[in-house]
Amino acid sequence: MRKETVRWGVLATGGIASSFTADLLAMRETDGAEVVAVASRTLATAKAFAERFGIPRAYGSWAELAADEDVDVVYVAGPHSAHRAAAGLCLEAGRAVLCEKAFTLNSREAEELVAAARHHDRFLMEAMWMYCNPVVRRLAELVRDGAIGEVRTVQADFGLAGPFAPEHRLRDRALGGGALLDLGVYPVSFAHLLLGEPDRVQADALLSPEGVDLNTGMLLGWDAGATALLSCSLTADTPITAAVTGTKGRIELGRGFFYPDRFVLHRNGAEPEEFTAGVDSRHSLRYEAAEVMRCLRAGEKESPLVPLAGSLAVMRTLDAVRDRVGVRYPADEA
Repeated sequence: MRKETVRWGVLATGGIASSFTADLLAMRETDGAEVVAVASRTLATAKAFAERFGIPRAYGSWAELAADEDVDVVYVAGPHSAHRAAAGLCLEAGRAVLCEKAFTLNSREAEELVAAARHHDRFLMEAMWMYCNPVVRRLAELVRDGAIGEVRTVQADFGLAGPFAPEHRLRDRALGGGALLDLGVYPVSFAHLLLGEPDRVQADALLSPEGVDLNTGMLLGWDAGATALLSCSLTADTPITAAVTGTKGRIELGRGFFYPDRFVLHRNGAEPEEFTAGVDSRHSLRYEAAEVMRCLRAGEKESPLVPLAGSLAVMRTLDAVRDRVGVRYPADEA
């Protein structure tokens, strides 16, 4: 039976917006997803995107999309620097919002978005698709159930070889450039998923001439005795793997740890066990879209898989890392 249709608007037309829209279109018959509108800063760009994906309406401003009464939920996919304004505009207009990560530029902006969602009684979720992946959910469940004992260490990395030119968005301070918000948010979110917000944050980084982080290492600590060693880079092709080790074993995720289709559980004294969940890792964005639609149909204002308190905690950790390494954005001065 076809599920009740959820009508999506897409705000921005970049690479991640294209991937998400393609996955939504593939979910039309099975999950009742419908993409009805797209908006960009220019009408020509929006029209080109609409023609590419067969979307009926294209807008040359965010405000027009936010005001479209036929839109149930808006996917905000612009740069980090645009998230606070774009998502806030949509919430104020009565739209539910799925906002890309990093959620905002800093924790102050994130708190403002959460406050806006609650004030207008609207659904809001950070697009941390890793949390919605069935394989990651199973991993977290095993850790919570004590399959590897008490967690002692978490390791995760995400690095791209680059090089990225000075004018690239990843090196633009005004756009929230740097490795941390674009890539480091995944290792940090992975550690938060398993251990919660850290009690201590240490970090070191190589900064660009523009003042954004190019290569960053983080050491997070918890009073219970666990530590997380995390890294992100715009200058090196790192393994992009993750592992969590406890007093009774460990779990390892291979390359592309944030959209896995399997993991390996090593229990002390036992043969390794491989877990899979029939996941199509090439289309992992579908899982977060499905979670948003489930929440909307159930009348929920936030997702238990990606709770707003968790998104705020991650932003506080990212703020702490930037404070330690000396990265500040123009929005921090507001």
